[in-house]
Amino acid sequence: MMIFYSLSEIKNTEPAVVALGNFDGIHRGHRALIETAVRQAKEKNVRSAVFTFQDHPRNVIAGSTVVRNIVYPDVKMELIRELGVDYVFSLPFDDYMMRQAPEEFVRDVMVGRFQAVGAVCGSNFTYGYKAGGNAEMLKEEGRHYGFDVMVVPMVTDHEDIVSSTLIRECITRGDVERAGELLGRCYSIRGTVVRGNQLGRTIGFPTCNISVDETMVTPPNGVYFTTCLLDGKQYSGITNVGNKPTVGNYGKNIEMNIFDFNQDVYGHTIEIFFLKKHRDEVKFSGLDELGKQLDRDREKARHYHCAVLETGRPGVIETAAEA
Repeated sequence: MMIFYSLSEIKNTEPAVVALGNFDGIHRGHRALIETAVRQAKEKNVRSAVFTFQDHPRNVIAGSTVVRNIVYPDVKMELIRELGVDYVFSLPFDDYMMRQAPEEFVRDVMVGRFQAVGAVCGSNFTYGYKAGGNAEMLKEEGRHYGFDVMVVPMVTDHEDIVSSTLIRECITRGDVERAGELLGRCYSIRGTVVRGNQLGRTIGFPTCNISVDETMVTPPNGVYFTTCLLDGKQYSGITNVGNKPTVGNYGKNIEMNIFDFNQDVYGHTIEIFFLKKHRDEVKFSGLDELGKQLDRDREKARHYHCAVLETGRPGVIETAAEA
């Protein structure tokens, strides 16, 4: 898969069917669009492509982070790659793109740069200056410039439209199970393991700590049943998101206790997959009371993970620690 990060880089590409959208979560609705573009490209014997922005347009317009990411940029590219896409046009939402009239975008970018012989978009797709273009206008432009446009209906789940907005809402209220259903995979957070205060070790609860990335959407404070990917291996455990009110005044962080694991992994990359919220974060009277509660939490987490493995729930990582 070839990735282009600017218009000037797009040279000598072959004709393509292009999936159009923000693709800021690569959720089930996004995958339906991309899979349609890949299928149509094969039928036309041309390349498949995805057009997306590097930054969320609302963040660029606001000049600050008002929309937090669901997936990291490199994970986004990898998820697109797995769908069999040939080209990704991942462009900055700069002044040029922001001020293009809809017809200019089609003429100069879709046709002039992407060499589009087909386009796939959702029914809510907008483009051009102040979102002046929509799916119906794109169909008209397609007829003028000689490329097909397929408008894919919105994907629904239990009467909910699958959208990045809904997924963010689910994550921010702690409903990570529902977020996973809408994504079609477990919601996850990734980071480098850093040194914490190491108090967890004193109560038999060592953790892998990662700092909160303020550009990413994160769940509310609480205790979650989780799995993780660490050094190419998969493990089960339990994760606390919060400020550790029992032991001091800390900024929000994420710390995972991996079952039956006590290796030094400082500086290593860990990806934590959130399966279910267990309880809210609570301030206890001291470390003794906290330790007893954590033991109860860990026991419930073990039972939960065993039940998940027995049912073979889709999208959940089967972990080496539970094998």
